[in-house]
Amino acid sequence: MRGRTLDNAFVILDEAQNTTHAQMKMFLTRMGPNAKFIITGDPGQIDLPRRVTSGLKEALLILKETNGIGMLFLDDRDVIRHRLVKKVINAYKTIEHQN
Repeated sequence: MRGRTLDNAFVILDEAQNTTHAQMKMFLTRMGPNAKFIITGDPGQIDLPRRVTSGLKEALLILKETNGIGMLFLDDRDVIRHRLVKKVINAYKTIEHQN
């Protein structure tokens, strides 16, 4: 990704909690004119090795006062799953209890 400029692009970085400082900085600095970047991640589910700071957590702190950057925080009330998920979970519970 180094050396690239993403212009006229809509880019989504998912699972950003698992980026490092260098990876997040590299991603954020690829933004070209007319680009929109969306970054998603759950700071509560970091899978990085111990003592490696999450690029997402760091970016949230570093960029919180930056004009032009918006941040939206969701909680468990915002999680909505397909109506079939409850049926799938119950079906698996039935099978697991039979074994």
